[in-house]
Amino acid sequence: MIVRPSEHWLTRTLVWHGSVLSKIFTRLLLNFLLSVAVIILLPWYTSLGIKLTVAPFSILGVAIAIFLGFRNNACFARYVDARHLWGELVIASRTLLREVKTTLPAQCDVPSFTRLQIAFVHSLRMQLRRLPQEETLAKYLTPSQLREVLAAQAPANRILLLMGNWLAARREEGALSDILFQSLNQRLNAMSAVQAGCERIANTPLPFAYSLILHRTVYLFCIMLPFALVTDLHYMTPFVSVLISYTFLSLDALAEELEEPFGLENNDLPLDAIANSIEIDLLQMNDEPQIPAKRVHDRHYQLT
Repeated sequence: MIVRPSEHWLTRTLVWHGSVLSKIFTRLLLNFLLSVAVIILLPWYTSLGIKLTVAPFSILGVAIAIFLGFRNNACFARYVDARHLWGELVIASRTLLREVKTTLPAQCDVPSFTRLQIAFVHSLRMQLRRLPQEETLAKYLTPSQLREVLAAQAPANRILLLMGNWLAARREEGALSDILFQSLNQRLNAMSAVQAGCERIANTPLPFAYSLILHRTVYLFCIMLPFALVTDLHYMTPFVSVLISYTFLSLDALAEELEEPFGLENNDLPLDAIANSIEIDLLQMNDEPQIPAKRVHDRHYQLT
């Protein structure tokens, strides 16, 4: 995720990292070369008696812009929903540990429960990004817990079960009343709801046919555009064609990034930084001596 400070308008215009220009640069170059070829072949093109005008492209361009706007709004809604869910996870994690510390007696092994909470956050992060989990979870789980979690289809859900079992054990010991157990269990339910919401977003992309028709239309539009511009603009055709193509291609590429907010693209959510922040908060609440360093953005103002 790119979090840039306020900059001069010229500096912002020339920014490369974090923009989609790096993704579509090759496509824009091909559009430029196609426009140059159309200029060279203009005498042959006009001799065929075929003349494309700008009028149909104006109408089609408006239609494409509207549909691209709808698609980008849908993708951005997924991005906002995903960030809202991880914000709820931050709240639920802090609240759960606070209630555990203030309701259970001091002899209960609260740090072990805290490690389960941290393991859940990292497991969910890696599950959404389809990353291997064993090495990271081994820092927080016992060998038996780690084997149990890795054998599950949804490791994060298994960790939630371990957290529930830990609370149930405290209730059986008499350290936790039924009423307090129900209250703490509601916090686990909130974390489970966050997991389900994230899985819903990760496993339900936008309908493929909807994205495909926009993708095809945008590229056909950009390919045919130089033929319509060349008779009026001549040598300015490559520059105008590239500018218009940049607008449509960049919106198409940006929608693809936002459609999967849990990925590792420049504009995806900084799950590593959020998980790191939750871990620091929970460890500080336990007054742990070893606290990991807070993740900061790199030289491109990017958090992962």
